[in-house]
Amino acid sequence: MLVFYEYTKDEMITYLKKQAPHAQIHVQDEVSHQHAANCRATNEMEGNLLAYVAVSDTDDIKGVLKTARKFHLPVIPQSGDTSTVIGADGIDGGIILSTVKLNHIKKISPDDGIAVVEPGVVNGDLDKAARKQGLFYAPDPVSRPLSTIGGNVATNAGGMSTVKYGATKDAVLGLKVILADGRELTLGGQTYKQAFGYDLTQLFVGSEGTLGIITEITVRLLPIPVGNSVTGIAFFKDMVALSVAVKDLRMSGIAPVMLEALDSKTVAALDKYENKHYTNGTSAMLIFKLDAGGQESLQIAKETLTSDHATNIEITTDSQKADDLLKLRQDMLPAIFINNNHIMEDMAVPLSKLAEMMNYISKVSDELNVEIYTAGHAGDGNVHPSLVWSKDEPNPPKKVIEATRLLLKKTLALGGTISGEHAVGMLKNQWTNAELGFDVDELQHAVKHLFDPMGILNPKRKIN
Repeated sequence: MLVFYEYTKDEMITYLKKQAPHAQIHVQDEVSHQHAANCRATNEMEGNLLAYVAVSDTDDIKGVLKTARKFHLPVIPQSGDTSTVIGADGIDGGIILSTVKLNHIKKISPDDGIAVVEPGVVNGDLDKAARKQGLFYAPDPVSRPLSTIGGNVATNAGGMSTVKYGATKDAVLGLKVILADGRELTLGGQTYKQAFGYDLTQLFVGSEGTLGIITEITVRLLPIPVGNSVTGIAFFKDMVALSVAVKDLRMSGIAPVMLEALDSKTVAALDKYENKHYTNGTSAMLIFKLDAGGQESLQIAKETLTSDHATNIEITTDSQKADDLLKLRQDMLPAIFINNNHIMEDMAVPLSKLAEMMNYISKVSDELNVEIYTAGHAGDGNVHPSLVWSKDEPNPPKKVIEATRLLLKKTLALGGTISGEHAVGMLKNQWTNAELGFDVDELQHAVKHLFDPMGILNPKRKIN
């Protein structure tokens, strides 16, 4: 098809460089190639970018957006580049706007219990800096050493501590945002209570870069709990029995900070990966942590686990041994995926439905003969079944796709959500009507149009 373009790529790049003079701009080089495909690119570009732009200041951001408006180009906000749902991958002809260089902790105020950071600050780095002043940053995605606060806010990341401290949204007090038309907004603030106007701060949390570019984040910090934390593992005959114990621990009043579940297949993979012999792959594993409560809480935990028929209970207050136990959860992914292609799902169900969901996952695995490894943040009902297949097959087999669809439908039938913490991206943007309903689906699009009428910000992500 013959198309007459008004501007050449060279003309657009020249204009972009003038508008964002302080940015690092990469055009068809190794850097743009890697980031276009979420660090997974090999020999072929997945998303033929116009440019990858690492901005240095807000003027650069405004310049990128001005360029995008002039030439009608998609802009893909990106920071740590760890999205698992095609939420920050390149789009043909688009500009990746990376905030990875905006990585300064501007302020930590122990008196106010807050931190003010730029979006490129790594989650773990903020926590380490806060702990030096007797505070900590609670949201703890398993990607804490890699993911950034900006990306965590954009996806409303959850993680291992959500059962006690909530997801990212529960820590965000304020934001600074640049809209697609270049306007700068200051939303929320530095107070714990805010009731004036509509809550636009939380509207941007989890918006996946579709409404504006986040340039500054104010988050709540908490005092480090007094006393030694307790970390332990316990084993159950299956994930259903484990789910019952999780319910009992939650209701016991001891407020666990972590309740992580690994099914027997995952435990077997960890045994092989780490050359361990936890249960020889016959039992489901619960990893739990208490960061407060002392001996009374510890005793309640022991009694609860014993009454729920847990076996091989191992508990420690030693920090190194605790790190070793937590490493089991962190090593889950490489242990499973080392020789497989995979889809790692992310659904959350009401807490009372967790056992039923675990049972259904096992049923689908057996009936469709699909290998599924199930883990998750059991304390908040967030389940991560990973469906794997041979590396010899680049694309998922039909039975894997069908199994995934069944799991998503079951989640909705149980009153759950098909995106607990990994966001929507492009993997699930066809399910907005199914989960939200027609009327809410329409309102979602109306909100998007209000903030981004030209549709240049991360198009087709979040909603389609």
